[in-house]
Amino acid sequence: MTARLADIAGQAGVSEATVSRVLNGKPGVSAATRESVLAALDVLGYERPVRLRQRSAGLVGLITPELENPIFPAFAQIIGQGLTRQGYTPVLATQTPGGSTEDELTEMLVDRGVAGIIFVSGLHADTTADTQRYERLRGQGVPFVLVNGFSPKVRAPFVSPDDRAAMRLAVTHLVSLGHREIGLALGPERFVPVQRKIEGFLAAMTEQLGLTEAAARRLVEHSLYTLEGGQAAAGTLLERGCTAVVCASDMMALGAVRAARERGLAVPRDVSVVGFDDSPLIAFTDPPLSTIRQPVTAMGQAAVRALLEEVGGTPAPHSEFVFLPELVVRGSTACLPAYSERRTGKGQDQTAG
Repeated sequence: MTARLADIAGQAGVSEATVSRVLNGKPGVSAATRESVLAALDVLGYERPVRLRQRSAGLVGLITPELENPIFPAFAQIIGQGLTRQGYTPVLATQTPGGSTEDELTEMLVDRGVAGIIFVSGLHADTTADTQRYERLRGQGVPFVLVNGFSPKVRAPFVSPDDRAAMRLAVTHLVSLGHREIGLALGPERFVPVQRKIEGFLAAMTEQLGLTEAAARRLVEHSLYTLEGGQAAAGTLLERGCTAVVCASDMMALGAVRAARERGLAVPRDVSVVGFDDSPLIAFTDPPLSTIRQPVTAMGQAAVRALLEEVGGTPAPHSEFVFLPELVVRGSTACLPAYSERRTGKGQDQTAG
């Protein structure tokens, strides 16, 4: 049975243009109006378009950019557990090189009638990406929450760590150990978490070491969020004379350790390294990695709560929930030898009697 816009508009008490927007999943229509149009379809005996059929109460999509970095399986586990406890089944969708894109995964989940979607480190974190994809998703009536990354253009709950505070923690720790040449290795600058980490790093280096912003910025090196990316960025920073390197992920930090060893430098005797995430098993590396712990459990639980409030019709505020990170000191950071001698008043060849 072919639906006539005039019939549906008359039954719902709205304009034909509004009916068209609802049927085509366009944004700019309130939830109440959308429900009126869908109810009119049902009353008149018209079949709802596939994208507008009743969503499954049991499925929630979770989209991650990859699973090689252990922080993403950690998020998936916490979010999955939270959803399961509330009676939902998580559907994990992961991007792969040369495989499905975020948009394709989103379309697949929507076609399967998920009740909502949680995006972890998705395109919402990329300042060059088109945010209209999220408006289109909202137009389809699919609730969603965005983890790690923020855009004022997107109307949705965001969940993030305080990246600026994380860099202040790392710099403060290394300065207390006598380091002054502290480098920062991170991913491409177009990502919001990267921009925030740079802001926090520059502010901390200016406040604590008296560097100009230009001087501090020369200690920032961009690469990829991989072990090899960390190795390349840290290698450049070590060539510039850095005695400590802060990395934007634990995987990059392991690459920084490798870069140091390639140059005959020992960690932490000659070079200190700080990671970011506190990924599972990172405490058992050689040496055990000092890192900034991303509050994955609290963030994952907050993302689940925010999404289920959206699904339940009591939307969470369309703002950003920011969680404080924590410094975890292990074996990859230490005093500079000269600084240690000044603090103790002893020469390097002296031992306690």
